[in-house]
Amino acid sequence: MAQINKPTDYFNTVLYTGDDSSNRGITGVGFQPDLVWNKTRNQLNFNHYIFDSVRGAGKIISSNLTNAEADYTSEFLSLDSDGFSVTQNAGSLGINWSSGNYANWCWLASNTTASNTDGSITSTVSANTTSGFSIVSYTGTGANATVGHGLGVAPKMIIVKRLETADNWEVYHESLGNGTAIRLNLSDASFSTSGRWNNTSPTSSVFSLGTATVINASGEDLIAYCFAEKKGFSKFGSYTGNGNNDGAFIYTGFKPAWVMIKRTNTSGEGWHIYDNKRNTFNLVTQILYANTNGAEGTGSAGGDVIDMLSQGFKCRGTHGAINGSGNTYIYMAFAESPLVGTNNIPATAR
Repeated sequence: MAQINKPTDYFNTVLYTGDDSSNRGITGVGFQPDLVWNKTRNQLNFNHYIFDSVRGAGKIISSNLTNAEADYTSEFLSLDSDGFSVTQNAGSLGINWSSGNYANWCWLASNTTASNTDGSITSTVSANTTSGFSIVSYTGTGANATVGHGLGVAPKMIIVKRLETADNWEVYHESLGNGTAIRLNLSDASFSTSGRWNNTSPTSSVFSLGTATVINASGEDLIAYCFAEKKGFSKFGSYTGNGNNDGAFIYTGFKPAWVMIKRTNTSGEGWHIYDNKRNTFNLVTQILYANTNGAEGTGSAGGDVIDMLSQGFKCRGTHGAINGSGNTYIYMAFAESPLVGTNNIPATAR
Protein backbone atom coordinates (compact mmCIF):
# COMPACT_ATOMS: atom_id res chain seq x y z
CA MET A 1 0.00 0.00 0.00
CA ALA A 2 1.44 3.37 -1.02
CA GLN A 3 2.13 5.79 1.80
CA ILE A 4 1.10 9.45 1.79
CA ASN A 5 4.07 11.59 2.78
CA LYS A 6 2.32 14.98 2.85
CA PRO A 7 -1.12 14.56 4.44
CA THR A 8 -1.99 18.25 3.98
CA ASP A 9 -2.28 17.57 0.25
CA TYR A 10 -5.52 15.73 1.07
CA PHE A 11 -6.82 17.02 4.41
CA ASN A 12 -6.33 20.33 6.16
CA THR A 13 -7.88 22.49 8.86
CA VAL A 14 -8.25 26.22 8.24
CA LEU A 15 -9.31 28.81 10.83
CA TYR A 16 -10.65 32.28 10.14
CA THR A 17 -12.40 35.19 11.85
CA GLY A 18 -15.49 36.59 10.15
CA ASP A 19 -15.58 40.20 8.92
CA ASP A 20 -19.12 40.67 7.47
CA SER A 21 -17.63 41.22 4.02
CA SER A 22 -19.08 39.98 0.74
CA ASN A 23 -17.37 37.52 -1.58
CA ARG A 24 -14.58 36.76 0.86
CA GLY A 25 -12.03 34.16 -0.16
CA ILE A 26 -10.82 31.82 2.57
CA THR A 27 -7.42 30.48 1.51
CA GLY A 28 -4.62 28.33 2.89
CA VAL A 29 -6.26 24.95 2.39
CA GLY A 30 -3.55 23.90 -0.05
CA PHE A 31 -5.93 22.28 -2.54
CA GLN A 32 -9.42 22.74 -3.95
CA PRO A 33 -11.59 21.01 -1.34
CA ASP A 34 -14.43 18.70 -2.29
CA LEU A 35 -15.77 18.61 1.27
CA VAL A 36 -15.81 21.53 3.71
CA TRP A 37 -17.13 21.09 7.25
CA ASN A 38 -17.58 24.50 8.91
CA LYS A 39 -18.32 25.29 12.57
CA THR A 40 -18.42 28.53 14.52
CA ARG A 41 -16.19 28.12 17.54
CA ASN A 42 -17.35 30.94 19.84
CA GLN A 43 -21.09 31.15 19.34
CA LEU A 44 -23.99 29.02 20.52
CA ASN A 45 -26.83 28.22 18.12
CA PHE A 46 -24.73 28.28 14.94
CA ASN A 47 -24.92 24.82 13.42
CA HIS A 48 -22.29 22.70 11.75
CA TYR A 49 -22.42 23.34 7.99
CA ILE A 50 -21.25 20.68 5.56
CA PHE A 51 -20.75 21.48 1.87
CA ASP A 52 -19.48 19.26 -0.91
CA SER A 53 -18.72 19.42 -4.61
CA VAL A 54 -21.03 16.58 -5.61
CA ARG A 55 -24.20 18.20 -4.26
CA GLY A 56 -22.88 21.65 -5.23
CA ALA A 57 -21.30 24.47 -3.22
CA GLY A 58 -23.90 26.18 -1.08
CA LYS A 59 -26.08 23.11 -0.51
CA ILE A 60 -25.81 22.56 3.24
CA ILE A 61 -26.49 19.76 5.64
CA SER A 62 -25.71 19.97 9.35
CA SER A 63 -24.21 17.13 11.36
CA ASN A 64 -26.10 18.22 14.48
CA LEU A 65 -29.51 18.34 12.77
CA THR A 66 -31.88 15.95 11.04
CA ASN A 67 -32.92 18.70 8.60
CA ALA A 68 -33.16 18.08 4.88
CA GLU A 69 -30.64 19.75 2.60
CA ALA A 70 -30.98 23.54 2.31
CA ASP A 71 -29.80 25.93 -0.40
CA TYR A 72 -27.47 28.67 0.82
CA THR A 73 -25.68 29.40 -2.45
CA SER A 74 -26.01 33.11 -1.64
CA GLU A 75 -23.65 32.66 1.34
CA PHE A 76 -21.33 29.75 0.55
CA LEU A 77 -20.34 30.92 -2.90
CA SER A 78 -17.77 28.50 -4.32
CA LEU A 79 -15.09 25.89 -3.79
CA ASP A 80 -11.83 27.45 -4.98
CA SER A 81 -8.31 26.35 -5.94
CA ASP A 82 -6.92 27.05 -2.43
CA GLY A 83 -10.08 27.12 -0.34
CA PHE A 84 -13.58 28.53 -0.67
CA SER A 85 -15.51 31.81 -0.83
CA VAL A 86 -18.23 33.03 1.52
CA THR A 87 -20.33 36.11 2.14
CA GLN A 88 -22.45 37.33 5.02
CA ASN A 89 -26.20 37.82 4.77
CA ALA A 90 -27.87 39.15 7.89
CA GLY A 91 -30.00 36.69 9.80
CA SER A 92 -28.99 33.54 7.98
CA LEU A 93 -26.03 31.17 8.29
CA GLY A 94 -23.63 33.54 10.02
CA ILE A 95 -20.79 31.96 8.07
CA ASN A 96 -18.83 35.24 7.93
CA TRP A 97 -20.21 37.00 10.98
CA SER A 98 -17.78 39.67 12.20
CA SER A 99 -17.69 38.33 15.76
CA GLY A 100 -17.34 34.72 14.72
CA ASN A 101 -14.27 32.49 14.89
CA TYR A 102 -14.54 29.52 12.55
CA ALA A 103 -12.98 26.09 12.15
CA ASN A 104 -13.10 24.44 8.73
CA TRP A 105 -12.10 20.84 8.05
CA CYS A 106 -11.40 20.22 4.38
CA TRP A 107 -10.97 17.02 2.36
CA LEU A 108 -9.88 16.46 -1.24
CA ALA A 109 -11.73 13.95 -3.42
CA SER A 110 -11.16 14.19 -7.20
CA ASN A 111 -12.46 17.70 -8.07
CA THR A 112 -14.69 15.96 -10.60
CA THR A 113 -17.49 13.39 -10.70
CA ALA A 114 -18.12 10.15 -12.55
CA SER A 115 -21.05 7.80 -12.95
CA ASN A 116 -20.46 4.52 -11.12
CA THR A 117 -22.35 1.36 -12.09
CA ASP A 118 -20.59 -1.10 -9.77
CA GLY A 119 -23.68 -1.45 -7.57
CA SER A 120 -27.30 -2.23 -8.24
CA ILE A 121 -27.91 1.52 -7.83
CA THR A 122 -25.99 3.79 -10.20
CA SER A 123 -24.15 6.44 -8.17
CA THR A 124 -22.37 9.71 -8.87
CA VAL A 125 -18.91 9.61 -7.30
CA SER A 126 -15.98 11.90 -6.61
CA ALA A 127 -13.25 9.54 -5.42
CA ASN A 128 -9.63 9.90 -4.39
CA THR A 129 -8.10 6.43 -4.33
CA THR A 130 -4.79 7.76 -2.99
CA SER A 131 -6.28 9.22 0.20
CA GLY A 132 -9.18 6.78 0.47
CA PHE A 133 -12.00 9.30 0.42
CA SER A 134 -15.07 9.47 -1.79
CA ILE A 135 -18.31 11.41 -1.94
CA VAL A 136 -21.18 9.30 -3.26
CA SER A 137 -24.59 10.54 -4.38
CA TYR A 138 -27.36 8.03 -5.06
CA THR A 139 -31.13 7.65 -5.21
CA GLY A 140 -32.72 5.08 -2.90
CA THR A 141 -34.91 2.20 -4.02
CA GLY A 142 -36.42 1.02 -0.73
CA ALA A 143 -35.16 -2.51 -1.48
CA ASN A 144 -31.90 -4.21 -0.52
CA ALA A 145 -29.24 -2.76 -2.81
CA THR A 146 -25.56 -2.00 -3.36
CA VAL A 147 -23.88 1.31 -4.22
CA GLY A 148 -20.50 1.84 -5.89
CA HIS A 149 -18.06 3.99 -3.88
CA GLY A 150 -15.09 4.23 -6.27
CA LEU A 151 -12.29 3.65 -3.76
CA GLY A 152 -10.89 0.34 -5.00
CA VAL A 153 -10.60 -0.87 -1.37
CA ALA A 154 -13.27 -1.44 1.25
CA PRO A 155 -14.17 1.68 3.27
CA LYS A 156 -13.77 1.45 7.04
CA MET A 157 -16.31 4.21 7.76
CA ILE A 158 -19.34 5.50 5.85
CA ILE A 159 -21.50 8.48 6.87
CA VAL A 160 -24.90 8.73 5.13
CA LYS A 161 -27.49 11.54 5.10
CA ARG A 162 -30.95 11.55 3.52
CA LEU A 163 -31.29 14.86 1.65
CA GLU A 164 -34.93 15.42 0.72
CA THR A 165 -36.54 14.59 4.07
CA ALA A 166 -35.51 15.26 7.66
CA ASP A 167 -33.83 12.19 9.13
CA ASN A 168 -30.85 11.06 11.19
CA TRP A 169 -27.26 10.70 10.03
CA GLU A 170 -26.33 7.01 9.89
CA VAL A 171 -22.75 5.81 10.38
CA TYR A 172 -21.14 2.51 9.46
CA HIS A 173 -17.86 1.83 11.25
CA GLU A 174 -15.90 -1.37 10.70
CA SER A 175 -15.22 -1.74 14.42
CA LEU A 176 -18.97 -1.92 15.11
CA GLY A 177 -19.67 -4.39 12.30
CA ASN A 178 -22.17 -4.64 9.49
CA GLY A 179 -25.14 -5.35 11.77
CA THR A 180 -24.69 -2.17 13.79
CA ALA A 181 -25.09 1.56 13.19
CA ILE A 182 -24.59 4.75 15.17
CA ARG A 183 -25.92 8.27 14.55
CA LEU A 184 -23.69 11.30 14.00
CA ASN A 185 -26.34 13.81 15.09
CA LEU A 186 -27.04 12.13 18.44
CA SER A 187 -25.24 11.13 21.63
CA ASP A 188 -26.90 7.69 21.54
CA ALA A 189 -25.11 4.36 21.78
CA SER A 190 -24.67 2.15 18.75
CA PHE A 191 -27.57 -0.17 17.95
CA SER A 192 -28.18 -3.43 16.12
CA THR A 193 -29.86 -3.18 12.73
CA SER A 194 -30.15 -5.17 9.53
CA GLY A 195 -32.03 -2.36 7.78
CA ARG A 196 -28.98 -0.16 7.36
CA TRP A 197 -26.15 -2.26 5.89
CA ASN A 198 -28.07 -5.47 5.16
CA ASN A 199 -25.65 -7.37 7.46
CA THR A 200 -23.06 -7.08 4.70
CA SER A 201 -19.63 -5.45 4.96
CA PRO A 202 -18.43 -3.08 2.23
CA THR A 203 -16.27 -4.54 -0.50
CA SER A 204 -13.58 -2.95 -2.64
CA SER A 205 -16.26 -1.72 -5.02
CA VAL A 206 -19.62 -1.34 -3.21
CA PHE A 207 -21.35 -0.82 0.11
CA SER A 208 -24.65 -2.48 0.92
CA LEU A 209 -28.00 -0.97 1.88
CA GLY A 210 -30.91 -2.49 3.70
CA THR A 211 -34.48 -1.26 3.43
CA ALA A 212 -34.42 1.48 6.11
CA THR A 213 -35.64 4.78 4.65
CA VAL A 214 -32.94 6.70 6.51
CA ILE A 215 -30.33 5.32 4.09
CA ASN A 216 -32.47 3.99 1.22
CA ALA A 217 -35.77 5.88 0.92
CA SER A 218 -37.39 5.00 -2.39
CA GLY A 219 -36.95 7.75 -4.97
CA GLU A 220 -35.06 10.08 -2.63
CA ASP A 221 -31.55 11.48 -2.97
CA LEU A 222 -28.89 10.59 -0.39
CA ILE A 223 -25.23 11.46 0.11
CA ALA A 224 -22.52 9.19 1.55
CA TYR A 225 -19.01 10.10 2.68
CA CYS A 226 -16.80 7.02 2.44
CA PHE A 227 -13.40 6.61 4.10
CA ALA A 228 -10.87 3.86 3.52
CA GLU A 229 -7.79 3.51 5.70
CA LYS A 230 -4.49 4.71 4.18
CA LYS A 231 -1.07 4.20 5.74
CA GLY A 232 0.38 7.43 7.06
CA PHE A 233 -2.83 9.36 6.46
CA SER A 234 -5.95 7.91 8.09
CA LYS A 235 -6.99 5.44 10.74
CA PHE A 236 -10.40 4.14 11.85
CA GLY A 237 -10.57 1.92 14.88
CA SER A 238 -11.79 1.30 18.41
CA TYR A 239 -10.40 1.13 21.93
CA THR A 240 -11.48 0.50 25.52
CA GLY A 241 -11.11 3.21 28.16
CA ASN A 242 -9.14 2.57 31.35
CA GLY A 243 -10.59 5.29 33.60
CA ASN A 244 -7.13 6.69 34.47
CA ASN A 245 -5.56 10.09 33.90
CA ASP A 246 -2.73 8.13 32.32
CA GLY A 247 -5.29 7.05 29.77
CA ALA A 248 -5.53 4.76 26.81
CA PHE A 249 -2.96 5.20 24.04
CA ILE A 250 -4.26 4.66 20.51
CA TYR A 251 -1.64 3.86 17.87
CA THR A 252 -2.34 5.35 14.44
CA GLY A 253 1.10 5.24 12.82
CA PHE A 254 1.15 9.03 12.41
CA LYS A 255 0.96 12.28 14.32
CA PRO A 256 -2.73 13.22 14.16
CA ALA A 257 -4.01 16.49 12.75
CA TRP A 258 -7.67 15.68 13.49
CA VAL A 259 -9.40 13.15 15.71
CA MET A 260 -13.10 12.44 16.33
CA ILE A 261 -14.10 10.09 19.17
CA LYS A 262 -17.49 8.59 20.12
CA ARG A 263 -18.43 6.33 23.02
CA THR A 264 -20.50 3.47 21.65
CA ASN A 265 -21.63 1.15 24.46
CA THR A 266 -23.86 3.64 26.30
CA SER A 267 -25.63 6.88 25.39
CA GLY A 268 -25.06 10.36 26.76
CA GLU A 269 -21.70 11.32 25.27
CA GLY A 270 -21.36 13.11 21.95
CA TRP A 271 -18.87 13.10 19.09
CA HIS A 272 -15.73 14.93 20.30
CA ILE A 273 -13.60 16.65 17.63
CA TYR A 274 -9.98 17.74 18.18
CA ASP A 275 -7.52 19.27 15.72
CA ASN A 276 -3.96 20.60 15.52
CA LYS A 277 -4.86 24.15 14.47
CA ARG A 278 -7.08 25.15 17.39
CA ASN A 279 -4.46 23.67 19.75
CA THR A 280 -0.92 23.81 18.39
CA PHE A 281 0.63 22.00 21.36
CA ASN A 282 -0.40 19.44 23.99
CA LEU A 283 -2.70 19.20 25.87
CA VAL A 284 -5.35 19.36 23.14
CA THR A 285 -8.14 21.03 25.10
CA GLN A 286 -10.33 22.77 22.51
CA ILE A 287 -13.28 20.55 21.63
CA LEU A 288 -16.13 20.85 19.16
CA TYR A 289 -19.05 18.44 19.14
CA ALA A 290 -20.41 17.07 15.87
CA ASN A 291 -23.86 16.41 17.33
CA THR A 292 -24.57 19.84 18.88
CA ASN A 293 -24.61 23.50 17.85
CA GLY A 294 -22.75 24.43 21.02
CA ALA A 295 -19.72 26.68 21.14
CA GLU A 296 -16.24 25.22 21.50
CA GLY A 297 -15.59 23.62 24.87
CA THR A 298 -12.34 23.80 26.80
CA GLY A 299 -11.22 20.67 28.58
CA SER A 300 -8.57 20.41 31.28
CA ALA A 301 -6.13 17.82 32.54
CA GLY A 302 -8.04 14.88 33.96
CA GLY A 303 -11.08 15.60 31.76
CA ASP A 304 -11.92 14.93 28.12
CA VAL A 305 -8.57 16.01 26.65
CA ILE A 306 -5.93 14.23 24.60
CA ASP A 307 -2.30 14.48 23.56
CA MET A 308 -1.44 14.22 19.88
CA LEU A 309 1.78 12.24 19.75
CA SER A 310 4.17 11.13 17.01
CA GLN A 311 2.54 7.70 16.69
CA GLY A 312 -1.07 8.35 17.72
CA PHE A 313 -3.08 9.99 20.48
CA LYS A 314 -3.37 9.46 24.21
CA CYS A 315 -6.31 10.18 26.49
CA ARG A 316 -5.27 12.42 29.39
CA GLY A 317 -8.33 12.22 31.57
CA THR A 318 -11.05 10.01 32.99
CA HIS A 319 -14.04 11.66 31.34
CA GLY A 320 -16.61 9.18 30.09
CA ALA A 321 -16.67 10.81 26.65
CA ILE A 322 -13.20 9.47 25.82
CA ASN A 323 -11.78 7.24 28.57
CA GLY A 324 -14.38 5.84 30.96
CA SER A 325 -13.30 2.60 32.57
CA GLY A 326 -14.43 -0.36 30.49
CA ASN A 327 -16.30 1.80 27.99
CA THR A 328 -15.82 1.23 24.26
CA TYR A 329 -15.06 3.94 21.73
CA ILE A 330 -14.70 4.38 17.99
CA TYR A 331 -12.55 7.01 16.35
CA MET A 332 -11.51 8.43 13.01
CA ALA A 333 -8.18 10.21 12.65
CA PHE A 334 -6.27 12.03 9.92
CA ALA A 335 -2.56 12.77 9.88
CA GLU A 336 -0.39 15.82 10.28
CA SER A 337 2.75 13.77 9.65
CA PRO A 338 3.36 10.06 9.02
CA LEU A 339 5.61 8.30 11.54
CA VAL A 340 8.35 8.14 8.92
CA GLY A 341 7.74 8.77 5.25
CA THR A 342 9.83 8.07 2.22
CA ASN A 343 10.93 11.69 2.41
CA ASN A 344 12.79 10.63 5.59
CA ILE A 345 11.23 13.39 7.69
CA PRO A 346 10.21 11.79 10.99
CA ALA A 347 7.14 12.88 12.89
CA THR A 348 7.85 14.54 16.22
CA ALA A 349 5.70 14.90 19.30
CA ARG A 350 4.27 18.32 20.01
